[in-house]
Amino acid sequence: MHRTQLTQWLRQRGPVLALDLAVNFALPVLVYDRTQARWGEVDALLASSVPPLLWAIGGFVRNRRIDALSIMAMVGIALSILAFLGEGSAQLLQLREKMVTLLIGLAFLGSAAIGKPLIYPLARATVARESAEALADFDAKRNDGLLRHAVMVMTLVWGFGLLADVAVSVLLIFSLSVGQNLVVGPILGYATIGGLTLWTILYRRYRTRHAARARVAPDA
Repeated sequence: MHRTQLTQWLRQRGPVLALDLAVNFALPVLVYDRTQARWGEVDALLASSVPPLLWAIGGFVRNRRIDALSIMAMVGIALSILAFLGEGSAQLLQLREKMVTLLIGLAFLGSAAIGKPLIYPLARATVARESAEALADFDAKRNDGLLRHAVMVMTLVWGFGLLADVAVSVLLIFSLSVGQNLVVGPILGYATIGGLTLWTILYRRYRTRHAARARVAPDA
């Protein structure tokens, strides 16, 4: 991404990103810090989870789309709500919250195992939000061998990447205090999603250049 594009992106998405960080990072830490002494670890941890959950629900309602992306978001919200049910320690609650990431990671790998990589409907939903022309071009390449290979690789990388996030998170849950994990956990989550997203962008560019060369080579 060139400097001009980065500046434009920050102008467009910067305020939303800042609010996202405040709701999902700063606010949970603040809520936990202010309520832990009076309510105890478990209830304070539950209270700190409310702002991110409401933010996710608000985003789903705001988009008002029923496609693969919105369904994935809805499933994540439902799993997050289920994580609040039941009793147990603060560590157990944190483990239940990571079940969302675990199940989504397994869904990626399971879809790859049956030959229906989950990245394809997610990518299609993303393209559909751009324009009808882009969607038509994407659908026209549905059976392209290079596209199918790239989608499979992306699905596997996202699946294993999310499982790696879960493995590291479990270690952190049992190694750090609840308050410390409220700070470190979101950083790990943002790093995981950011790293996978960056890899996806770079890999997509690489596959696009590779496909262009492959189509030109026979003519040459």
